Order: sequence, then structure tokens, then C-alpha cells
Amino acid sequence: MTRHGSPQSRRHAPLHKAIIVSHGQPSDPDPAEAELAQFAARVAADLPDWQLRAATLAKPGALDAALAESGPAPLIYPFFMTAGWFTGDALRKRLITAPEAQLLPPFGSDPALPALTADLLRNVIADQDWEIATTRLFLAAHGSGRSPNAARDTQIFAAALAQSLPLQEIRVGFIEQPPFLADQAFDLGERSICLPFFVARGGHVIDDIPEALDLATFRGLRLDPIGCAAAAPALVARALAASRPEA
Repeated sequence: MTRHGSPQSRRHAPLHKAIIVSHGQPSDPDPAEAELAQFAARVAADLPDWQLRAATLAKPGALDAALAESGPAPLIYPFFMTAGWFTGDALRKRLITAPEAQLLPPFGSDPALPALTADLLRNVIADQDWEIATTRLFLAAHGSGRSPNAARDTQIFAAALAQSLPLQEIRVGFIEQPPFLADQAFDLGERSICLPFFVARGGHVIDDIPEALDLATFRGLRLDPIGCAAAAPALVARALAASRPEA
């Protein structure tokens, strides 16, 4: 193993450093931490000159360790869907020991995400032998009781997606604020798709969303969260590459 600071390690030192940060699962932090590490490895496959680390806020000490290992001024990529309380107040407070770290916009606000989502939905609709114009989409999102930004960003995404994909209807429902999931998921018919506006299959996606869909007798397709899409790591890699200091 090459010692830190040797000529070989300096010759192969990464040119850029970044930390992908997500919320994680407070009740059971280790599985979400491992899942995020796997996601970061897929992102790193497109960034050979980078040192990428991953940390969830729910895993005690994970972000502090990643910051210590990354050194000064890493890019911080929030693997979150909106610029809400967590990506604002909570994450910024956790970065107080790294004042030179650069906090990037969250995954959900990436301008390329609506097009990625439209491509995914086109494939799903084609596999069902449906028509785009007669298919409804239910966007199941988190929302927030602390900040209006979460709902705002979700609605911005929904409007951009509507421009990319002329569906019959796009409805948005939230877990933490009105309009609530069950109130919005009713009467969508069989030609409908529920897409969780989340980055991973955490507790909300596993428990809260199915419970609301069942309550509303939702009869459509139930997809994995958009953050689980096969094209998501490449989108993150492009965002990081575009944000590097000399870009």
C-alpha cells in the first residue's frame, strides 16, 4: 500500500474531490449509507480523475469523516430532491467546520432531470402499450412543514416535465403538507403511473406512499423513485464535472 505523500501517491492523486450527501434513514442508518456508497461508485465510474465519497446525514460521524478525508474545499453534492430545510439549514450547519466546501444545487433541481424522467416514462408507457396522451402521472413527493421550497421545487419539476412529455395529467401529492398523497391519488384510472419524487427507497417510499395509494385505491403502475433510475449516476457525474472549480 502506497504511503500518503510518496511520489507515487502524488502522481496518482485525484484532481477533484466531492462528497455526495443524502438524508439517509435515521432509524437504521447503515443500509442507506451502504446504498449511497454504491451509488457514488457508479458516479465515480464516469469521473476517473475524481475522489468521490458518500455520507448520509443520518449516519453519526459519516459526514465529518468524509470531510476530514477529502481535505479543503470539496464539492458537496446534495442527493436530495429539493432545496428545502435539509439542504439549506441542516446541511449548511453540518458544514460549519468546512467553510471552503462548495455546496451545489440538489439532484432534484438539475435542469436535465425532467428530460431524463420523460425518457424513463416513455419507455414505461411503451412497454404497457399505452399512449402518452392518455396516461396520467402521480408525482408522490415529500413536501415540508418547515419550508415552502420543497413544494415549490416539486411543482417546478412537474411543470418542466409536462413540457417534455404531453401526458394527459400530472398530479402532485405530498407527505408532509397539502395536497396530501391520498387526496391526490384517487380516481386516476388504470392507465396511470406513480413516480416517487425521492432519491432512494427509504421509509417514505416503502411505507407512506404505498399506504396512501392503497387508501386511494390507486390501480396504476408503481415505479421506483426517480433517484433509482439507471441514468441517475451519469446525471450526477455531469453536474459535478460542470461544477469543478476550473469549469
